[in-house]
Amino acid sequence: MVVWGAGVSALVLLGVGGVGAWIYEDLNNNITSADVDDKLGGDRPENLSPGSKNILVVGSDSREGANAKYGKDLTTMQSDTLMVLHVPADRKWATVVSFPRDSWVRIPACAKGDGSTSEPHHFKINEAFALGGSTGEVASAAACTIKTVEANTGLRIDHFMSVDFQGFKGMVDSLGGIEVCPEQAIHDEKAKLDLDAGCQTVAGEKALGYVRARYGVGDGSDIGRIGRQQEFMDALAKKAKSKLTSPNALYGFLQSATKSLTTDPDLAGIQPLYGLADELKGVPSDRLTFLTVPNYPREADVPADKANVVWQYPQASGLFSALARDREVSKEQLAAQSKNPVYASAVRVRVLNATGVQGRAAAVAEKLRAAGFTVVGTGNAPRTSATTTVSYPAGQERQAAVLTGWLPKAGSGQDASAQAGSVTLVVGRDLKADALK
Repeated sequence: MVVWGAGVSALVLLGVGGVGAWIYEDLNNNITSADVDDKLGGDRPENLSPGSKNILVVGSDSREGANAKYGKDLTTMQSDTLMVLHVPADRKWATVVSFPRDSWVRIPACAKGDGSTSEPHHFKINEAFALGGSTGEVASAAACTIKTVEANTGLRIDHFMSVDFQGFKGMVDSLGGIEVCPEQAIHDEKAKLDLDAGCQTVAGEKALGYVRARYGVGDGSDIGRIGRQQEFMDALAKKAKSKLTSPNALYGFLQSATKSLTTDPDLAGIQPLYGLADELKGVPSDRLTFLTVPNYPREADVPADKANVVWQYPQASGLFSALARDREVSKEQLAAQSKNPVYASAVRVRVLNATGVQGRAAAVAEKLRAAGFTVVGTGNAPRTSATTTVSYPAGQERQAAVLTGWLPKAGSGQDASAQAGSVTLVVGRDLKADALK
């Protein structure tokens, strides 16, 4: 939506002179640039589909200035919304993948902006933005988020955009608000929202509260909020396309959009954003797909954790692999694949060490237990191996698929001699214990 708005501005403003040129320069200078290249390191996913683009979009929940009332106890930058826009090489479709902010993932080592570096650990995915942005520097916040998304998805991130709360509110207000139709009244103190049931137009603080609301609506989950955010974004984009014919309305919309926007240097300007928007303008509305990473409550694997979700494998890795290879995934296809998940706790794993390094099976087994898998034994493989493999007997196909989806680059195959009722993980030299998801 921000991409489209910036594209419209370039199309209109480049076609006029005088005041138009001044307005163009004004908007162009609003966009903040943050260079992350020197903060990402060299261990990044390969680009498997040249010509396609993966754009990380962060809804920044900063507590600075006018945003302070949304959480005075929070002192760092926050990532309230996190998604990846995949633009295929042929530009005939596009997919937006939302990441639940309560996703329990591996956060790699990140530069914190103060000269120190964090240790790799597991936590909610939205911690990456706060961790990197602990000193208020957007570049470090974005870099840590990019590293985290790349490490857990295998997607190569080409660009990033960060949009803050106040800019979002301004965009909605310039359109005269957006119609929403909640089935039940929403009362969420944290989101500063009291909204009656039924269709109504929301703007200003109510619009902001609507997309932030979580605890006072539905099941109180972040997953429900993602669905409302996706619907709201879709409605916002459609209304902007149909309504922004007035120069005044267009200018107000774009002032809000550009002032709230921070991007990597290659996107930091009306011209490059217009180029991207121009590439997307031919995508049919029925081929712009909003997806959420398949997930389930982590409580199913770790009973003590009632606050987070884990990604569902192999469905999540299948989604990421498809996009990495520039293949379209429909919402119906993903939903069908994600029915009746096999929890990690239902996967019984025997771990065998084929690295020749003492203690590697135990180290990997510890990581698997922490992730919720049921480890039934460890030992040494008959011979060393350069590669990691998963073998399984008949009847354990789905369990093996879960483990294989969770491990990076592990091959798998059925083996009649495999131990009944479990899958066998043979740890090769290519698998490092600290690289597990």
